[in-house]
Amino acid sequence: MAHRPRSLKHEYELYVEQEIEYYKESLPRHAMLRLGDEAVKSLAAQQQLALTEVLLCAAVDDIVRSRVRLPSYSTWQRKRLKALREFARPERWGWAPDGAIARTATAASHGHVLVAGAGAEERALYLAANGCAVTALDSSPDVVEHVISVAAQVGLTGRIRGLAIDLGSWAPDTPLSAVVCAAAALAPLSPVERARAIALLQEATSVGGMHVVETGTDGAWLVPLEELSAIYSGWQTSVEPGVESTETFLARKAAA
Repeated sequence: MAHRPRSLKHEYELYVEQEIEYYKESLPRHAMLRLGDEAVKSLAAQQQLALTEVLLCAAVDDIVRSRVRLPSYSTWQRKRLKALREFARPERWGWAPDGAIARTATAASHGHVLVAGAGAEERALYLAANGCAVTALDSSPDVVEHVISVAAQVGLTGRIRGLAIDLGSWAPDTPLSAVVCAAAALAPLSPVERARAIALLQEATSVGGMHVVETGTDGAWLVPLEELSAIYSGWQTSVEPGVESTETFLARKAAA
Protein backbone atom coordinates (compact mmCIF):
# COMPACT_ATOMS: atom_id res chain seq x y z
CA MET A 1 0.00 0.00 0.00
CA ALA A 2 1.47 3.36 -1.03
CA HIS A 3 1.92 6.08 1.55
CA ARG A 4 0.26 9.44 1.05
CA PRO A 5 2.31 12.33 2.45
CA ARG A 6 0.63 14.14 5.33
CA SER A 7 0.78 17.87 5.83
CA LEU A 8 2.55 19.27 8.87
CA LYS A 9 -0.81 20.51 10.13
CA HIS A 10 -2.23 17.00 9.92
CA GLU A 11 0.80 15.58 11.70
CA TYR A 12 0.33 18.14 14.47
CA GLU A 13 -3.33 17.20 14.87
CA LEU A 14 -2.34 13.53 15.15
CA TYR A 15 0.26 14.47 17.76
CA VAL A 16 -2.32 16.36 19.83
CA GLU A 17 -4.80 13.46 19.63
CA GLN A 18 -2.10 11.03 20.73
CA GLU A 19 -1.09 13.18 23.71
CA ILE A 20 -4.72 13.49 24.79
CA GLU A 21 -5.12 9.71 24.67
CA TYR A 22 -1.89 9.19 26.62
CA TYR A 23 -3.20 11.52 29.33
CA LYS A 24 -6.57 9.75 29.58
CA GLU A 25 -4.93 6.34 29.71
CA SER A 26 -2.77 7.52 32.61
CA LEU A 27 -5.79 8.40 34.76
CA PRO A 28 -7.31 5.95 37.25
CA ARG A 29 -10.97 5.06 36.78
CA HIS A 30 -12.30 7.44 39.45
CA ALA A 31 -10.43 10.36 37.88
CA MET A 32 -11.89 9.52 34.47
CA LEU A 33 -15.38 9.45 35.99
CA ARG A 34 -14.83 12.90 37.48
CA LEU A 35 -13.62 14.09 34.10
CA GLY A 36 -16.81 12.76 32.52
CA ASP A 37 -18.94 14.55 35.13
CA GLU A 38 -17.09 17.77 34.41
CA ALA A 39 -17.75 17.35 30.69
CA VAL A 40 -21.47 16.78 31.32
CA LYS A 41 -21.67 19.97 33.37
CA SER A 42 -19.85 21.88 30.65
CA LEU A 43 -22.30 20.71 28.01
CA ALA A 44 -25.28 21.47 30.26
CA ALA A 45 -24.02 25.03 30.69
CA GLN A 46 -23.91 25.40 26.91
CA GLN A 47 -27.60 24.40 26.66
CA GLN A 48 -26.98 21.58 24.21
CA LEU A 49 -30.17 20.28 22.65
CA ALA A 50 -29.06 16.66 23.04
CA LEU A 51 -26.27 15.02 24.99
CA THR A 52 -24.70 12.41 22.73
CA GLU A 53 -21.68 10.18 23.19
CA VAL A 54 -19.84 12.08 20.44
CA LEU A 55 -20.43 15.42 22.16
CA LEU A 56 -19.39 14.00 25.52
CA CYS A 57 -16.12 12.57 24.14
CA ALA A 58 -15.36 15.86 22.42
CA ALA A 59 -16.04 17.75 25.68
CA VAL A 60 -13.71 15.42 27.60
CA ASP A 61 -10.98 15.97 25.01
CA ASP A 62 -11.43 19.74 25.26
CA ILE A 63 -10.95 19.58 29.03
CA VAL A 64 -7.85 17.41 28.68
CA ARG A 65 -6.46 19.75 26.02
CA SER A 66 -6.76 22.65 28.46
CA ARG A 67 -4.96 20.70 31.20
CA VAL A 68 -2.10 19.21 29.21
CA ARG A 69 0.57 21.72 28.32
CA LEU A 70 0.87 21.01 24.62
CA PRO A 71 3.11 23.17 22.45
CA SER A 72 1.52 25.48 19.92
CA TYR A 73 1.62 24.47 16.27
CA SER A 74 4.44 26.92 15.51
CA THR A 75 6.54 25.64 18.44
CA TRP A 76 5.88 22.01 17.52
CA GLN A 77 6.70 22.71 13.87
CA ARG A 78 10.01 24.36 14.75
CA LYS A 79 11.08 21.46 16.99
CA ARG A 80 9.88 18.89 14.51
CA LEU A 81 11.83 20.41 11.60
CA LYS A 82 14.95 20.59 13.78
CA ALA A 83 14.58 16.90 14.70
CA LEU A 84 14.05 15.96 11.06
CA ARG A 85 17.21 17.78 10.00
CA GLU A 86 19.13 15.87 12.66
CA PHE A 87 17.59 12.52 11.72
CA ALA A 88 18.44 13.17 8.05
CA ARG A 89 22.18 13.35 8.80
CA PRO A 90 23.97 10.00 8.25
CA GLU A 91 26.57 11.03 10.83
CA ARG A 92 23.84 11.11 13.46
CA TRP A 93 23.55 7.33 13.08
CA GLY A 94 27.30 6.70 12.78
CA TRP A 95 27.29 6.23 8.99
CA ALA A 96 29.56 7.69 6.36
CA PRO A 97 28.01 10.42 4.16
CA ASP A 98 29.01 8.43 1.08
CA GLY A 99 28.11 5.00 2.49
CA ALA A 100 25.58 2.54 1.09
CA ILE A 101 22.67 3.70 3.26
CA ALA A 102 23.29 7.37 2.49
CA ARG A 103 23.48 6.65 -1.25
CA THR A 104 20.28 4.65 -1.01
CA ALA A 105 18.49 7.60 0.63
CA THR A 106 19.57 9.83 -2.26
CA ALA A 107 18.67 7.34 -4.97
CA ALA A 108 15.30 6.43 -3.45
CA SER A 109 14.26 9.90 -2.29
CA HIS A 110 10.45 10.16 -2.53
CA GLY A 111 10.29 6.46 -3.43
CA HIS A 112 9.31 3.45 -1.29
CA VAL A 113 11.98 1.54 0.61
CA LEU A 114 11.76 -1.79 2.41
CA VAL A 115 13.92 -2.07 5.53
CA ALA A 116 14.18 -5.51 7.10
CA GLY A 117 15.90 -6.95 10.14
CA ALA A 118 18.33 -5.65 12.75
CA GLY A 119 18.88 -1.92 12.54
CA ALA A 120 15.44 -1.37 11.02
CA GLU A 121 14.68 1.44 13.45
CA GLU A 122 17.70 3.62 12.61
CA ARG A 123 17.52 2.98 8.88
CA ALA A 124 13.76 3.50 8.67
CA LEU A 125 13.94 6.82 10.53
CA TYR A 126 16.92 8.03 8.49
CA LEU A 127 15.33 7.14 5.15
CA ALA A 128 11.97 8.63 6.13
CA ALA A 129 13.65 11.85 7.26
CA ASN A 130 15.18 12.04 3.78
CA GLY A 131 11.78 11.87 2.08
CA CYS A 132 11.33 8.13 1.51
CA ALA A 133 8.21 6.16 2.32
CA VAL A 134 9.37 3.19 4.38
CA THR A 135 8.04 -0.24 5.24
CA ALA A 136 9.97 -1.58 8.23
CA LEU A 137 9.87 -5.33 8.86
CA ASP A 138 11.04 -7.05 12.03
CA SER A 139 9.95 -10.30 13.64
CA SER A 140 9.87 -8.58 17.05
CA PRO A 141 6.66 -6.61 17.78
CA ASP A 142 8.58 -4.58 20.37
CA VAL A 143 11.05 -3.35 17.75
CA VAL A 144 8.25 -2.38 15.37
CA GLU A 145 6.32 -0.63 18.13
CA HIS A 146 9.40 1.39 19.07
CA VAL A 147 10.00 2.43 15.45
CA ILE A 148 6.44 3.74 15.20
CA SER A 149 6.68 5.45 18.58
CA VAL A 150 9.86 7.35 17.69
CA ALA A 151 8.46 8.19 14.26
CA ALA A 152 5.41 9.75 15.92
CA GLN A 153 7.59 11.92 18.13
CA VAL A 154 9.18 13.61 15.12
CA GLY A 155 6.17 13.60 12.83
CA LEU A 156 7.19 10.75 10.55
CA THR A 157 4.18 8.49 11.05
CA GLY A 158 2.94 9.34 7.57
CA ARG A 159 6.13 7.97 6.03
CA ILE A 160 6.79 4.81 8.06
CA ARG A 161 4.77 1.64 8.21
CA GLY A 162 5.90 -1.02 10.66
CA LEU A 163 5.05 -4.70 10.34
CA ALA A 164 5.90 -7.42 12.87
CA ILE A 165 6.63 -10.21 10.39
CA ASP A 166 9.67 -12.06 9.08
CA LEU A 167 10.91 -11.54 5.57
CA GLY A 168 10.08 -15.06 4.47
CA SER A 169 6.37 -14.56 5.26
CA TRP A 170 5.91 -11.18 3.57
CA ALA A 171 5.29 -10.17 -0.02
CA PRO A 172 5.60 -6.61 -1.37
CA ASP A 173 2.30 -4.80 -1.89
CA THR A 174 3.71 -1.68 -3.55
CA PRO A 175 6.53 -0.94 -6.03
CA LEU A 176 9.92 -0.53 -4.32
CA SER A 177 12.69 1.94 -5.09
CA ALA A 178 15.14 0.23 -2.75
CA VAL A 179 15.61 -2.59 -0.25
CA VAL A 180 17.85 -2.47 2.81
CA CYS A 181 18.17 -5.91 4.33
CA ALA A 182 20.12 -6.96 7.42
CA ALA A 183 21.79 -10.36 7.43
CA ALA A 184 19.68 -11.29 10.45
CA ALA A 185 16.53 -11.04 8.33
CA LEU A 186 17.85 -13.61 5.84
CA ALA A 187 19.91 -15.91 8.07
CA PRO A 188 16.95 -17.85 9.58
CA LEU A 189 15.74 -18.78 6.08
CA SER A 190 17.00 -21.74 4.11
CA PRO A 191 18.80 -21.01 0.81
CA VAL A 192 15.60 -21.89 -1.08
CA GLU A 193 13.52 -19.61 1.15
CA ARG A 194 16.05 -16.79 0.79
CA ALA A 195 16.00 -17.09 -2.99
CA ARG A 196 12.20 -17.01 -3.02
CA ALA A 197 11.99 -14.00 -0.67
CA ILE A 198 14.59 -12.02 -2.61
CA ALA A 199 12.92 -12.92 -5.94
CA LEU A 200 9.70 -11.27 -4.71
CA LEU A 201 11.65 -8.16 -3.73
CA GLN A 202 13.44 -8.10 -7.09
CA GLU A 203 10.16 -8.34 -8.97
CA ALA A 204 8.69 -5.43 -6.99
CA THR A 205 11.77 -3.23 -7.45
CA SER A 206 11.68 -0.58 -10.16
CA VAL A 207 14.40 -0.44 -12.81
CA GLY A 208 17.39 1.39 -11.33
CA GLY A 209 16.32 0.42 -7.81
CA MET A 210 19.01 -0.53 -5.30
CA HIS A 211 19.27 -3.48 -2.90
CA VAL A 212 21.64 -3.24 0.08
CA VAL A 213 22.15 -6.65 1.71
CA GLU A 214 24.40 -7.24 4.70
CA THR A 215 26.26 -10.54 4.66
CA GLY A 216 26.94 -10.76 8.39
CA THR A 217 26.90 -9.13 11.80
CA ASP A 218 29.27 -8.91 14.77
CA GLY A 219 32.05 -10.41 12.65
CA ALA A 220 30.03 -13.50 11.72
CA TRP A 221 29.16 -14.24 8.10
CA LEU A 222 25.52 -15.30 7.84
CA VAL A 223 24.74 -15.08 4.13
CA PRO A 224 27.33 -16.29 1.58
CA LEU A 225 28.39 -13.79 -1.07
CA GLU A 226 28.41 -16.56 -3.67
CA GLU A 227 24.74 -17.25 -2.96
CA LEU A 228 23.79 -13.58 -3.31
CA SER A 229 25.78 -13.23 -6.52
CA ALA A 230 23.84 -16.13 -8.04
CA ILE A 231 20.47 -14.76 -6.89
CA TYR A 232 21.26 -11.32 -8.33
CA SER A 233 22.43 -12.60 -11.70
CA GLY A 234 21.64 -9.93 -14.31
CA TRP A 235 21.82 -7.07 -11.79
CA GLN A 236 24.73 -4.65 -11.47
CA THR A 237 26.48 -5.78 -8.31
CA SER A 238 29.37 -4.76 -6.10
CA VAL A 239 30.71 -5.49 -2.63
CA GLU A 240 31.77 -2.95 -0.04
CA PRO A 241 33.57 -3.46 3.27
CA GLY A 242 31.19 -3.51 6.21
CA VAL A 243 31.63 -3.27 9.95
CA GLU A 244 33.41 -5.96 11.96
CA SER A 245 35.13 -7.34 8.83
CA THR A 246 31.87 -8.43 7.20
CA GLU A 247 30.77 -7.14 3.81
CA THR A 248 27.80 -5.38 2.27
CA PHE A 249 26.40 -6.63 -1.01
CA LEU A 250 25.01 -3.97 -3.35
CA ALA A 251 22.84 -4.62 -6.40
CA ARG A 252 21.12 -2.28 -8.83
CA LYS A 253 18.33 -3.49 -11.09
CA ALA A 254 19.26 -3.11 -14.74
CA ALA A 255 16.81 -2.59 -17.58
CA ALA A 256 15.53 -5.81 -19.09
